[in-house]
Amino acid sequence: MAFDGITVSCIVKELNDRLLSARIYKISQPEPDELLLTLKGSFGQLRLLISANPSLPLVYLTEENKPSPMTAPGFCMLLRKHLSNGRIVSISQPSLERIIRLDIEHLDEMGDLKRKSLIIELMGKHSNIIFTDENDMIIDAVKHVSSLVSSVREVLPARDYFIVNTMDKSDPLSLSFQDFKSALEKRSEPLSKVLYLTFTGFSPLMNEELVFRLGLDPLLPAKELSKSQIKKFYELFNELMENIKKGSYRPCIVYKGKDPVEYFVLEPSMYSELNVVYYPSVSEVLYRYYKEKALHTRMRQKSADLRRIVSLHIERSSKKLDLQKKQLKDTGKMDKYKIWGELINTYGYSLPEGSKELSAIDYHTNENILIPLDATIPVLENAKKYFSRYNKLKRTKEALLVQVKETEDELKHLQSVSANIDMAVLEEDLSEIKDEMTEAGYIKKHSFNKKKKKVTSKPLHYLSSDNYHMYVGKNNYQNDELTFNFASGNDLWFHSKKFPGSHVIVKTEGKTIDQLPDRLFEEAGSLAAYYSKAREQSKVEIDYVEKKQVKKPAGAKPGFVVYYTNYSLSADPDISQLTLLD
Repeated sequence: MAFDGITVSCIVKELNDRLLSARIYKISQPEPDELLLTLKGSFGQLRLLISANPSLPLVYLTEENKPSPMTAPGFCMLLRKHLSNGRIVSISQPSLERIIRLDIEHLDEMGDLKRKSLIIELMGKHSNIIFTDENDMIIDAVKHVSSLVSSVREVLPARDYFIVNTMDKSDPLSLSFQDFKSALEKRSEPLSKVLYLTFTGFSPLMNEELVFRLGLDPLLPAKELSKSQIKKFYELFNELMENIKKGSYRPCIVYKGKDPVEYFVLEPSMYSELNVVYYPSVSEVLYRYYKEKALHTRMRQKSADLRRIVSLHIERSSKKLDLQKKQLKDTGKMDKYKIWGELINTYGYSLPEGSKELSAIDYHTNENILIPLDATIPVLENAKKYFSRYNKLKRTKEALLVQVKETEDELKHLQSVSANIDMAVLEEDLSEIKDEMTEAGYIKKHSFNKKKKKVTSKPLHYLSSDNYHMYVGKNNYQNDELTFNFASGNDLWFHSKKFPGSHVIVKTEGKTIDQLPDRLFEEAGSLAAYYSKAREQSKVEIDYVEKKQVKKPAGAKPGFVVYYTNYSLSADPDISQLTLLD
């Protein structure tokens, strides 16, 4: 979700609930466009992070500290001079603008009580942190904006502070039905855009959420709504505004698997198929969302080269396999050549030399066939010619069967590596995958890293509802280690039947299959389904067997195993009910 005015209103409510009357104990500026205020009050100690980063403007409460530069920037020193030990007396948001105003009382050098304001504008590339006096005169700002940069407003010391209104949007908090109706009847934009183009505080995502609740086509132009549709739209809109006025928020993060998709400060309706996790505060939502998003993005960036190499080799192997199968299909003619040779040897002696064909009964089908002959050679020599073709195709088929098996195994291995890259959550996981690819010859082995020590990360460790320990390999090295070194003979082994994925080991504590609870099989199956290439499917077929039935062929690639007897189940790749242990 965009950091819109509705999100800001939720933050303002949280800050009002927790920070009013708090004193500013410490001020630091970890980044050129970022402040970290350490606050003390009846709640103990908290930190308020304020970021005017143009790509990620944020405000939230945190307990984490951040390192500061050895020499404090001038803006930080100015704030320390004026606001140290100051008391926060008011926290407000004008309308639903993306602006937070902190009013702070402090004593000046003469001991007189003064009021200053820290105004945080969270407006993308125009984000800023502005320090003003009691008359809204700008004392300083994190970013100076001169008339050369903006003809609308200068942000410089000794200039008056005011809120720019360049979008001509209405305040949604004080809107009657007639105002709402008049506004929509003038707009030709589709419903999916009309709210954020007309009213302050709305992001495109919040606009889409309300239209989804309305149940109308988001591409329908707003001015084409009927009166009853506008009335229903206003009722939803007004309900949202009333919740904002009352401070009825439900901060949450929407997850697709373990990847954060969006965050909301109100209960979403448009993500019913995904996992929605609610949190007690919007600060925790923002902290978790952007931390997890940054980790996910960083892992995607770091794995980009590995993905490219694997994709390239998958494409090459797929093309090679298609060509080999086509060549193998062509060898299907060999039996025909063998039969032709045999029929020529049987009936060809009666043909005169120079004959161009032989008519004979195929003893396999009892049908009459015509066999073409080369008239330039003796009739019986044609039999040798066809036998030669048969033997050549037979040798080709035998070689191709081996090659197709090798290419299929290579493709399965590459697909398992691709699945492992998707599952990687730590840089150590990627290092192990890179080692595996180097060992397999997909990445050139440089002389300086030939003796590099292999990184050994830990498998994922889950606890079932019945307190059985379950382990998931995050790459093929871990799969081999779990299956053949960690698991004992009676432990259970799970794997997706048709898709590459992780080996899942369930420690049975010496119990036999019939002594284990049914729920354990369902949960282990869900793990095997989730940590596979089939995690987007509603149901995944899973094979499971006692570990002692799983074998590794000599010379097989990492993660490749065989088993000749097994049980099967159909699993839902939903692991939200499982506990992930450290």
